[in-house]
Amino acid sequence: MKNRQLGFFILTAMVIGNMVGSGTFMLPRTLAEVASPAGVLWAWGITGFGVFMLALVYGNLAIRKPGITGGPQIYAKELFSQHPKRARLSGFIVTWGYWVADFVGVVAILITFASYLSTFFPILTSQAILMEIGTFQLRVGNALTFLVCSGLLWLIVGTILLGMDTAGRVNFIATFTKILGFLFFIGVTLFTFDINNVVPLVQPRFDEVGVPVSLFGQVNHAAISTLWAFAGIESALVLSDRVKRASDVKWATVTGLLIATLIYIGITLLVMGNMGQEELIQSEKPLADALIHAIGPSGGYIISLLGCVAILGTSIGWIMIAAEVPHQAAKNGMFLRFFLPTNKAQVPHRSLLLSCGLTQIFLFSTISQSMARVFDLFVFVSILTYLLPLGIASFYQLKLVFTGETYEKERGRRWVDGIISTLASLYSVWLVITGTADPIGFLLGILLLVSGLLFYPLLPKKKIS
Repeated sequence: MKNRQLGFFILTAMVIGNMVGSGTFMLPRTLAEVASPAGVLWAWGITGFGVFMLALVYGNLAIRKPGITGGPQIYAKELFSQHPKRARLSGFIVTWGYWVADFVGVVAILITFASYLSTFFPILTSQAILMEIGTFQLRVGNALTFLVCSGLLWLIVGTILLGMDTAGRVNFIATFTKILGFLFFIGVTLFTFDINNVVPLVQPRFDEVGVPVSLFGQVNHAAISTLWAFAGIESALVLSDRVKRASDVKWATVTGLLIATLIYIGITLLVMGNMGQEELIQSEKPLADALIHAIGPSGGYIISLLGCVAILGTSIGWIMIAAEVPHQAAKNGMFLRFFLPTNKAQVPHRSLLLSCGLTQIFLFSTISQSMARVFDLFVFVSILTYLLPLGIASFYQLKLVFTGETYEKERGRRWVDGIISTLASLYSVWLVITGTADPIGFLLGILLLVSGLLFYPLLPKKKIS
């Protein structure tokens, strides 16, 4: 019981903090690049509805199956509970994909931090050449970005090693601060909103070879990016082994999602209304640039400070999840024993250090590319590996509905949960189909998932007690 320290408010802050971070601050540019305003709004609507169905599934399973803790990957094992070998394999693959998505996604989050920090330190974007090795040129801005991201990464690791509850409180403070900041942003930019920047709602977008993309195609492209904004919706579920009450998982997930969705749609509209589409597409700090349009240069400094605080909280949450996912899976016999040990503060230190070590390796990509390009790359890679873990819980919920398990005296509720889990499952399948629109990216995601099979033979033969 000593380990169960997280309550409703901390969990809600974790859900909001993990979602409302780099997506809020960078996605307006990414979305404008692939979709017109109409496509962006449709993508937010579809994604918001689909993720809400998933949130209801997560909350329901946390209450109906309180003994299954540790995140969506545990449900992959339970889905094939009658076939032990299939259960172990599916649990391992989903855990692997989720883990990869987490430690790769942290790279995109840290990049966003550096991007907004450059408002105060423009040298972070300096193109001056620091050194040359053959055809490779190391620029000052890229080198400093790498150092800043690396420093923040290991500072957070040190904080988490002190205890999950300590890191959770820091995340709570950061989340509360950024919500106040977002309210300020909305209040200011609402009065400078220019409808001429948004209309016509349907505008042309073109693919890599110059072929026009239909509105439906724009929505498909944007939907993958908007899903990034909701990555973290499962945070309370992942930490369910550390919560005071199972019901807190459900209500923290739903509350966090509703607050985050309102923030996303409001900010997306206001950014589009304060900047022209072409300018937005070129922006590396869209919220800062929008506020500069609204109240002048001081606006850029205000929102950039907010961005740094917000992304700090998001970074803490994501790194905690990256450590917790393989640790909980290892406790259930679905991942390597290496991830099992914890320190005196009950933090899975090996899991934390290895996860962040891999993040550090991927951070080397900042040395040769712009921050915007690195962000887009790692968002796409992270989401592709995230799709399978995201939707697996809805299929497990469907299994419970069809078998009647836990519904012995709740026939009406069984129908309701059946509809919810069906919609969540259909949304998950649609996302996978949408991901195939980019064959190279889709194959990369499959390759990352399959690469985990190299380590599958190292799994323990029995569940760890």
